[in-house]
Amino acid sequence: MMQPAPASRKLRILHVLRAPLGGLFRHVIDLTREQTARGHAVGLVTDSLTGGSRADEVLGALAPSLELGLLRIPMRRPAHILDIPAALRVAAHANALDADVVHGHGSKGGAYARLPALLARAEKPIRAYTPHGGSFNYRSGPLMERAYMTIERLLIAGTDVYLFESGYIAQQFRRRVGPTTKLTRIVYNGLSPDEFAPVPPNSGAADFLYVGELRAAKGIDTLIDAIALISQGSTKPRLVLVGSGPDEAKLIEQATARGVGEQVTFVGVMPAREAFRLGRTLVVPSRAESLPYIVLEAAAAEIPLVATDVGGINEIFGPYRDRLIVPDDPQLLAVTLQKALGRPLEQVRAESRALADFVKTKFKISDMTDAVLAGYAEALANRRARRTPANSFVIPSS
Repeated sequence: MMQPAPASRKLRILHVLRAPLGGLFRHVIDLTREQTARGHAVGLVTDSLTGGSRADEVLGALAPSLELGLLRIPMRRPAHILDIPAALRVAAHANALDADVVHGHGSKGGAYARLPALLARAEKPIRAYTPHGGSFNYRSGPLMERAYMTIERLLIAGTDVYLFESGYIAQQFRRRVGPTTKLTRIVYNGLSPDEFAPVPPNSGAADFLYVGELRAAKGIDTLIDAIALISQGSTKPRLVLVGSGPDEAKLIEQATARGVGEQVTFVGVMPAREAFRLGRTLVVPSRAESLPYIVLEAAAAEIPLVATDVGGINEIFGPYRDRLIVPDDPQLLAVTLQKALGRPLEQVRAESRALADFVKTKFKISDMTDAVLAGYAEALANRRARRTPANSFVIPSS
């Protein structure tokens, strides 16, 4: 069935997310800017407890363009009894704004966006959900996993359209939550045209670079172990880690214990394209992902990549997915990094250009925005069709 064209009338769109951090935050900010540029009225609801000064800066710069404003309220990461009154507050906020669309991002944002629909039937707004990995990538015991999947199952009834950011997460949903008759679409994250430009390394760049959160799911411990394994020989590669997170102290301690403390540098948070100049090869040793922006950004910047085959990363690599390696294997990662150190520069550049060309065909911000708006339009049309009796006569709008 052909998708309807993106919504042509001005929509009132409220995006709901928890932490203003990482790729999820970038996705929402990009989408907000694009939707605003196309004439829609957009607002944000996000956590007031996380994000720090960087989030304050980004949100402060965006605020003047938010016709529906910015609301920041406390949102705890684990499920909590206070989620119910917080979700009702978000619902009251959406109603006061007369929102047409409430779009939840991540498991907590998705719950806040959709839970009110289970508590009270209403003609509007429609409710969209993009998991961004969310509870599908959350590492917990089997009891907690079953609990989160039960919540996802219950929230189906409050969802008008699923906008999965990767085929992998759509597959995880079907496998772990079950089939749904609700409208579903796969909408890939997208980059702006100016991001498709090479970023050369600085003259003193490290051999390897990591950019992202410093937490267990990212597999950084395996990267440090791999650096230590290589360093048992004559080669002593340098690694720069860009980012912050709960495991930073543990990773510093690990690097020291493995004898590579002087080879591993932690530099904090900085913009990705600025960070890319600090290393010659970006390493993404993740144990779990959905469709990571950092891989898209690095590919577009023609940065050589060593990455694990998890989540939707193979969807980004497409015909070049055979370059990916399995996660959680320091020995294999060490061998792969050692090979990367010895490969001819022209071969590396040719492979990087080929991946950039592929990414440019499938991961554009304009396509992402078109597909999201088309999803809204179809969900709104479905809502109108359910409201309109089959034998009624409707005068077409001009």
